Amino acid sequence: MAALTSEQKLELFYWMVLTRTFDEGMVNLWKQGRGLGGTFSERGHEAVSVGSAYALAPEDIIAPMHRDIGAYFLRGLTPRRVFGNLLGKATGVSGGRDANIHGMGDLSLGIVGYISHIPMSMPITLGVAMTLKLRNEARVAMTYVGDGGSSAGLWHETLNMAGLYNAPYVLIVENNQYAYSTHVSDSIPIENIADRAAGYNMPSVIVDGNDVEAVYHATCDAVERARHGGGPSLIEAKTMRMMGHAIHDGAEYVPRELLAEWEKKDPVARYESKLLAEKAADLDELDEIRQRAAIEIEDAIEFAEASPYPQPETVEDGIFAP
Repeated sequence: MAALTSEQKLELFYWMVLTRTFDEGMVNLWKQGRGLGGTFSERGHEAVSVGSAYALAPEDIIAPMHRDIGAYFLRGLTPRRVFGNLLGKATGVSGGRDANIHGMGDLSLGIVGYISHIPMSMPITLGVAMTLKLRNEARVAMTYVGDGGSSAGLWHETLNMAGLYNAPYVLIVENNQYAYSTHVSDSIPIENIADRAAGYNMPSVIVDGNDVEAVYHATCDAVERARHGGGPSLIEAKTMRMMGHAIHDGAEYVPRELLAEWEKKDPVARYESKLLAEKAADLDELDEIRQRAAIEIEDAIEFAEASPYPQPETVEDGIFAP
């Protein structure tokens, strides 16, 4: 695998900063009473979503979750369309049908819409992977799941079938410590979720989910293996959900000292320090990226707020069986 160039590293930093800036803008919008739909913060997950999606080829298929906004952006879904969706506007991804991130997909961009009942995206993505395999296409399907979803029966059924049929399938397990308010130690009797992959005859790896390059390299390995007939892989990215399950959840059940510990490992700040230490960029270059992201998110919010709501007569548009 070729080493990342300085240009690629700055691209990774840009996508992470854009994701963080979007997140902050979304939360502020909701707190000001200007939001409409559900608000799920990605803070702490930027390295996972960006690092993994950056490893895919344009022709590959991805099925992200609600904390993978970076993956949506990297695949071509613009902040304008996402904010439009959150505000229930006609310019949103769903055309105003869903003021949320649930179901926010675009098949023209190779994005399968998120299915909110985790891990329902897993078997859908496996179906995509099996289709690619049957067509003899050198393409890969990748999806995500949380630590809580790894205890569901469907999680095991999907991985069993993926391993059995040697599907070109990559699963990213975002172990962010909490499934809503349940700590991982209260739901899983083993230390590493990745250990479960051996039962389905597939390789697995554990990565630092706050290290974007570590996530990228691990995903590259898994994607290339799948693309060349090596079958499925599981990547467990260990990170921390830095806010509650959703904006209404104050996360009082999370020890403050645990959050303080993970705040020191903030993926965006950590990568900035790495780039500066390696002299891959200077402060002016990084500040320029931040400014670029701030302008893009400000523009997206203004665009979404000025956009129209869908017309009532279009309510049946896009419905398979009205």
